[in-house]
Amino acid sequence: MTTQNEDSTEQTQALDDRVNNRSHRPNSQAFRDFVAEGWDRTPLDAQALAAAGFTPARRAQVSAAFPGERLVIPAGGHKVRSNDTDYRFRAHSAFIHLTGLEADSEPDAVLVFEPEDDAHTVTLYFRPRAGSDTVEFFSDSRYGEYWVGPRADLEAMSTMTGITTESAATVDDAITKDLGAISVRLVRQADVRIDSLIDVARTQVQADLETSEAGDAELAQLLSELRLIKDEHEVAALREAVAITRTGFDNVVAALPTAVTHRRGERIIETAFETAARSEGNGIGYDTIAAAGNHACTLHWIRNDGAVRECDLVLVDAGAEADSLYTADITRTLPVSGTFTDVQAKIYDAVLDASDAAFAVAADHANREVKFREVHEAAMEVIAARLEEFGILPVSAAQSLSPEGQHHRRWMVHGTSHHLGLDVHDCAQARAEMYLDAAIEPGMVFTIEPGLYFKTDDLLLPEEFRGNGVRIEDDVLVTADGVENLSAGFPRTRAEVEAWVQGR
Repeated sequence: MTTQNEDSTEQTQALDDRVNNRSHRPNSQAFRDFVAEGWDRTPLDAQALAAAGFTPARRAQVSAAFPGERLVIPAGGHKVRSNDTDYRFRAHSAFIHLTGLEADSEPDAVLVFEPEDDAHTVTLYFRPRAGSDTVEFFSDSRYGEYWVGPRADLEAMSTMTGITTESAATVDDAITKDLGAISVRLVRQADVRIDSLIDVARTQVQADLETSEAGDAELAQLLSELRLIKDEHEVAALREAVAITRTGFDNVVAALPTAVTHRRGERIIETAFETAARSEGNGIGYDTIAAAGNHACTLHWIRNDGAVRECDLVLVDAGAEADSLYTADITRTLPVSGTFTDVQAKIYDAVLDASDAAFAVAADHANREVKFREVHEAAMEVIAARLEEFGILPVSAAQSLSPEGQHHRRWMVHGTSHHLGLDVHDCAQARAEMYLDAAIEPGMVFTIEPGLYFKTDDLLLPEEFRGNGVRIEDDVLVTADGVENLSAGFPRTRAEVEAWVQGR
């Protein structure tokens, strides 16, 4: 069995063999001796990460759920974008949640819970800083310090995370040893190499693969449900992400005049937001939607190559990811001219009313048990009523709201809310009874985002409605006595939005 370092060296060499520009590296012994000399190798300063005070409790919950079993949570590895260039690395969210690591830390790392008596010992396996006398230091363009900058050593990483650390060179044996005598659960699809390693080991010991896969799924489910209630660190991280996102939206508003003059004005809007997201945070939490005119009626319009006209509404759905890797998710619909037309105003106010109704139901959890799905139902009651008032529904609002009807969903096909955190659609592997059917509890963070989408080719609509899409999305923290709109600092009412765009 090859080690991870051997595999990585082979992968790097395979990449190097395909490109000529890297074949010019010197490789003489004289060069190797010379390049190894004269470097300051003072250990890097290390301090405990902001999340380090909170991650032990998270790991303890995981340990308690699976006594006597080995748990393997990979960070994931680099993914090739094209030829020998990689996408910017971002670790798996479960790994981040349990280690507290941030930004682009630690490709190929693996967090392992090893059963011991009634608990677990937890070890973080990662690739530590290589010596200047190694080939990796000067020659490895994927991992070498000369190419991509320094990494922490074992002691520094332990100080940062509060977790015992070991070199990733030993991780293969650590996660496959005694596999016939011990149950192993794995977070799958985080690292294809680790997936393959575990699969081969399971086959060799003739493990019941169906049972193993079910165990892996249960681990993923638990790790997802663990994030349904945010702790203080997570809430603070989300507040920071929302603040960065507000800066990005201010950039968008300032860029609207330029967007109108450019053949791909939507790209002007997109890049205006992403400048703030990258300069103030880690980047974007998901692909920005900058959708003008009829494009606003395509729910996941991320091509962003259209023109922006003075008469358009532009729907901007964007979220900055802070260095902590927590993301915001905000949508505002802006009148490019600075003023909504009469029809645009009717649509906007209908969506705003739906949003207010959803907020009211969510806040009512302080007085009674409120299920998560009730937030969506409250918004839909308003949407159906407004569509009936507009003369658009072919049936009454009451008929449309019945399970046998649902006609209003033609113009609002998505859900009104989803959990938010390390993933923009956080906790997505939680059970239905823990998500849609769960009672709203303090510490939950989710979106409220109703919308109406009237496509230009929808012949069931009055012509004046066509080509307009509106969504209003806010990020909501559930508190003991109601809810807090984390994005309350964003203009939200029609008058506020008009003043924002007009610079008043």
